[in-house]
Amino acid sequence: MTSTVNFVPLKDRVLLKRVDQEAKTPGGIIIPDTAKEKPVEGEVLAVGSGVRDEQGNLHSLEVKVGDKVLFSKWGGNEVKIDGCDYVIMKESDILGILNK
Repeated sequence: MTSTVNFVPLKDRVLLKRVDQEAKTPGGIIIPDTAKEKPVEGEVLAVGSGVRDEQGNLHSLEVKVGDKVLFSKWGGNEVKIDGCDYVIMKESDILGILNK
């Protein structure tokens, strides 16, 4: 699902694409779109350059392009770039990286 987006986040911000949830429960019940919750899993598409400490040293972000991450349901700002929906959030709002 990794794609190229014409957008570069600033500093400690990250651009994510939400990963869609399953349309079926484990028991086989189909969930309509209106009943689905916002996914809290996403793929990192772009990362900022990092943050500077008090001495001016640049610290790069821990997440990198291609990482699958978990974030809070209402975290970040939803944006539309080139007709696609994305989420921009600070790295500190990401809860963790999913192991592959």
